[in-house]
Amino acid sequence: MAGKNSESGPARRGRPKAYDAQAALKQATETFWRTGYSGTTLDSIAAATGMNPPSLYAAFGNKHALYLEALDRYWEISLAATREALAQERPLADALMLAYDAALSIYFSGRGSARGCFVLGTAVVESVEDTAIRSSVAKGLRAIDADFEARFQTARERGELKADADPEALAILASATMHSIAIRARAGARRTELREIARKAVSAICGCPVAVS
Repeated sequence: MAGKNSESGPARRGRPKAYDAQAALKQATETFWRTGYSGTTLDSIAAATGMNPPSLYAAFGNKHALYLEALDRYWEISLAATREALAQERPLADALMLAYDAALSIYFSGRGSARGCFVLGTAVVESVEDTAIRSSVAKGLRAIDADFEARFQTARERGELKADADPEALAILASATMHSIAIRARAGARRTELREIARKAVSAICGCPVAVS
């Protein structure tokens, strides 16, 4: 089934000269994050970016193409934050908490109430019928699992985990915790509450108490 494209437009032309592509993409992402893919129109994106619809078409293509670009950019930012946290030369529990803190910083980055994860908040519902969005979601989730698994493999080699620990299984648990706090953030849970959930999950994963900080 081909990916749906509810607001098609003319073929992409050369980018306009007088606009900041990254700033426009950021504003478009904020709009999608706030109202969802289906609830976002080109008019609302135009209002947010200060670009008229023809300029948006020329710069990014149609709404579907712009959303995919926003989705890719979000994955780049969120995965980079997770990898930076897990790469720290810190004990395993500390590195995991850094990863969850980085995620929470993203989930609570907007004005007003927490927005949670851009992917879970906007892409998951669309992925049922849209193959391009589904592919992006699946690829990103695999990347999160792989990043956690690599850190658990390193931890096992260093003796931070038992020799019979299963890095793949632990990665699934760690990823599931991240997805859970993202959903709970969107549902209105407090940041302190979500951090406590993460702390308890890290304690269970590492098999040792994790101090409250």
